[in-house]
Amino acid sequence: MAVYKRTYKGYSGPCTATWSRFLILPRYSFSRLFQSKFLILFLMACFFFPVGCALFIYVSHNLSFLRTFNIRAENFIAINGKFFYVYCTVQAAFAYLLTALVGPGLVSPDLVNNALPLYFSRPFSRAEYVLGKMAGLVYLLSLITWLPGLVLFAIQASLAGWSWARQNFWIAEAIVLGSLLWITVLSLVAMAMSAWIKWRIAAGALILGVIFVGAGFGAAVNAVMRTNLGSMLDLAQDNSAIWARLFRLTDADLRIDAVDAANAMAIASLICLWLLFKKVRAFEVIK
Repeated sequence: MAVYKRTYKGYSGPCTATWSRFLILPRYSFSRLFQSKFLILFLMACFFFPVGCALFIYVSHNLSFLRTFNIRAENFIAINGKFFYVYCTVQAAFAYLLTALVGPGLVSPDLVNNALPLYFSRPFSRAEYVLGKMAGLVYLLSLITWLPGLVLFAIQASLAGWSWARQNFWIAEAIVLGSLLWITVLSLVAMAMSAWIKWRIAAGALILGVIFVGAGFGAAVNAVMRTNLGSMLDLAQDNSAIWARLFRLTDADLRIDAVDAANAMAIASLICLWLLFKKVRAFEVIK
């Protein structure tokens, strides 16, 4: 448009609220992610175990169905903290695989195409960028972890009575708190790997390798130093130790304390944040 015509007018429509600007990023990333048929099939597979758990809870309370097959109700596994601990452990593995599938495409496309200066030339901070990129992954991981877990808790509460729900409300708190902690760590690891490794296949392999390499190196440290502190390098064991404390399991065979595990996961999260903010900036220094 020619300047001399003086027909330019500033935008006078409604403005997006400042607090919700970061939601723009996951809104557009979802449209790209769900174009993958493999991702949709994998998400469907992630719901098989929760559906099986829901059927198990229903059958364990249906005495007429059990009498048909001459099964006693006391032979079924009790629906308690250990049951939901197993559920969270299985879904945590699916969340880990989903992170390796989705995570590499979070930050690397913006770095490859030099798009970060376009983001930060607008009133959009680095914290909002990181939060917006994490929001999409957090939503997908929540969809297969704590949200179905709360549905299972509600099904059990409706069948066992609301007195059971009042006495065991701590189980629902453990599901949400433990799952959100695991989701946060996975999201930060995925974004850090995506920022530093621009090749998606290599980034996905490294996200998978974080758990396995940490477990192997931790086992080596335990064997050489004759200690259990090396297990803190294994994020999966750290997560299991925290969940065992949250679900009040006294018979869990764990090598580390929940407090040490929480400290290890906090340090890993801080390292990922540091790596992430080293890359997420409006300019790049080339040596």
